Amino acid sequence: MRPYILDELTWKTVRDTRYEVAILPWGATEAHNFHLPYTTDNIQSEEIAARAADRAWQRGAKVVVLPVVPFGVNTGQLDIPLCINMNPSTQALVLRDVAQSLAGQGIGKLVIFNGHGANDFRQMIRELQPHVSLFLCVVNWYKVLDLKGFFSDLGDHAGEMETSVMQHVAAERVLPLSEAGPGAARKFKIAAFREGWAWAPRQWRQVTDDTGSGDPAASTAEKGKRYVEAVTEKVAGFFVQLAKADTNSMYE
Repeated sequence: MRPYILDELTWKTVRDTRYEVAILPWGATEAHNFHLPYTTDNIQSEEIAARAADRAWQRGAKVVVLPVVPFGVNTGQLDIPLCINMNPSTQALVLRDVAQSLAGQGIGKLVIFNGHGANDFRQMIRELQPHVSLFLCVVNWYKVLDLKGFFSDLGDHAGEMETSVMQHVAAERVLPLSEAGPGAARKFKIAAFREGWAWAPRQWRQVTDDTGSGDPAASTAEKGKRYVEAVTEKVAGFFVQLAKADTNSMYE
């Protein structure tokens, strides 16, 4: 029984532990090319949060990883069977209820540990923070480190990074790469969208034929291990700092 994983805890352990930081993994349920499971984002968020919490706990930080929220914003994939959408307005209500529950129980800090690119919690935090006593923040774990130092293909969905990570943390859930599609993604015709200074959500069936965006062909478990180790160490350091921090004195 790991004392930092709520899925494994009993009231006896929780009663006797004063947790400083709660970590809420948040993923999505969506197609990930032909070789990765629909729950890839959930698996990765939970696993990396757990690994980082383990290291933080060993350094004295009393952190606890909550059960994953398995649904994310998937409005651009509603025509793909079994892609489950949770609207941002619904996410905001879920987050409010979780935060209010924890705040009432004396938990001082909550980290949303996000693993899905279409989830954006920043404005939700801005709106909710004045109404709850606990400190709110978000970590997009896939943005912790520059992918260029680890992978050759920088696609953002079911490509080399996600596939390598899954080969490392949940190899039994990954089909052979020979089953995967190429992950070729079409770009917007309008230059402003391609250049990034204008934005619109992507309609996934128009973007990709296999639901991937990024070529997984060069993925390996070794690459995934190296990347996960580096991300885990950096996130663990953040958890330790946050656990020790006085949220009434956060600025130098």
